[in-house]
Amino acid sequence: MKTTPRARTSAAGDGSRAGVLPVSRIRPAYQQMAEQLRDLVIGGGLAPGDRLPAEGELAGMFGVSRSTAREALGLLATRGLITMGPGGSFVNQMEPSQVSDYLETSLGLMSGPDGISMAAMLEAREILEIPAARLAAGRRDEHHLALLRAALERGAHSHGREAKFKEHQHFHKLIVAAAGNDLLNVMTEPVFKVLETRFVRPDIPGSFWPEVDGEHVEILRHIERGEGDLAADAMRRHLGALRGVYHDTD
Repeated sequence: MKTTPRARTSAAGDGSRAGVLPVSRIRPAYQQMAEQLRDLVIGGGLAPGDRLPAEGELAGMFGVSRSTAREALGLLATRGLITMGPGGSFVNQMEPSQVSDYLETSLGLMSGPDGISMAAMLEAREILEIPAARLAAGRRDEHHLALLRAALERGAHSHGREAKFKEHQHFHKLIVAAAGNDLLNVMTEPVFKVLETRFVRPDIPGSFWPEVDGEHVEILRHIERGEGDLAADAMRRHLGALRGVYHDTD
């Protein structure tokens, strides 16, 4: 006689399988609402300058209370996505400097013993700056070259640890700018600032800076000649040497 297979069941009260179900935690309604509105902004459904529906209308759309809609809009405002005022709520036009400042603050909070290490920051810098040097060699114009030469001159004649570091960092920023990719500027600026404020050693020997000047001269020479691969290789060696400027606080 053919029998039908029995369903596999757990003993009554056994919650062992419930603990491995692929479930997501339910977040507060205002957070879910804010995330959907944020996705509309990121996806282009809401463009900079667009006016959002009023609180009451939004509450009806999402099936929530007016207070929940108000909380969602407040969350978007604190993140800089919208501006709330007597005339309504409007999608902001984000400027690169705003994004960079936000990233700098976030990286600063995340860096340290329990967050992003100095080694990770330096690795990220190399990932960004080495290709930037290659791009700069192919995209720079005379204006970029003039700024880089002036930065070299100031760096060679500056005095004191802070002045030296500032001028040398400016040289690196100019190379990123010469790469002609605005997103690279947004991404590298926060890394520069966090490395400076959190990890720069106070005891950099004076003999270190002439070596850095010489490495900068080599990088600029390759950029002037349009030698992308050589510029990238020189930047790689230079950033490796710069690791001695930073101390690990992990």
